[in-house]
Amino acid sequence: MGLFGFGRKKHDPQADDDALKDVDAKVRDSDEAPVDEPSFPEAPSTDYEDRGEEYGPWDTADEDAPDYDDYLDLGAFYLPFLQDIELRIKASRSSQQVLGCTVTYGSSSVEIEAFAAPKTMGLWDDVRGDLLSSNAKASEQPGAFGMELKLPVSVKGGKTVITRIVGVDGPRWMLRGIFSGRAAISPDAEETKKLNEFFADIVVERGEEPLAPRDLIPMHPPVAPAERKAAKEQENGDDEAGDNEIPKRPKGPFDSDQQTEVKTTLARGPMFSEVR
Repeated sequence: MGLFGFGRKKHDPQADDDALKDVDAKVRDSDEAPVDEPSFPEAPSTDYEDRGEEYGPWDTADEDAPDYDDYLDLGAFYLPFLQDIELRIKASRSSQQVLGCTVTYGSSSVEIEAFAAPKTMGLWDDVRGDLLSSNAKASEQPGAFGMELKLPVSVKGGKTVITRIVGVDGPRWMLRGIFSGRAAISPDAEETKKLNEFFADIVVERGEEPLAPRDLIPMHPPVAPAERKAAKEQENGDDEAGDNEIPKRPKGPFDSDQQTEVKTTLARGPMFSEVR
């Protein structure tokens, strides 16, 4: 037989057996290989470990933070993209200052806020303790993000809904998520998994401004990736037209199937900006 296999090869049964063993080994290896590792631990735990190394939410200074160039910029944090979500921005009625946001997916939602925290210690343990002491119906339990709270909340019509409150400490910040709907009561539901992953993929930007612990980290209306890129090009002198400031409100869609609009509720209440 030549170098490249020309000529007739003698059949070797042992070689066939060895080849089959190699194929079986490769199949087993491929089955055991991790696929789509979750952004958070799958098993409930009292502590949320490896934040900034294996899991999020992330800080902009984390070495392993995801690339957030395509995220939606809200100032205090960057939100990842998730198909079929609705984003509602909470703002002060008097000053129009952005205070937080709520992401809805299916029948579930999560309200997201970022707070300043001390340099030397976390904030979530103290906040969780305050919530437990101020509400006799609140309870704590291990969850995907460490110790979480279950808190019944009364809504219009005399109904009571269960919320799941999580808090994750980062460098000089705490990110809080208030989950409702199926994501608050069904740990194995698809909506729970999607919103947990969404929360874990958030990238927080604390900033250097001095803030007291528990102060909200300043936010601004949503800035889409394309707008942020255009503003950066202006700053670099690539675009001489217009000024060099990031617009206060997006003028175009965040994505091809999403658009930004500003609405004022008919009843007394805050102004909302919705991304569909």
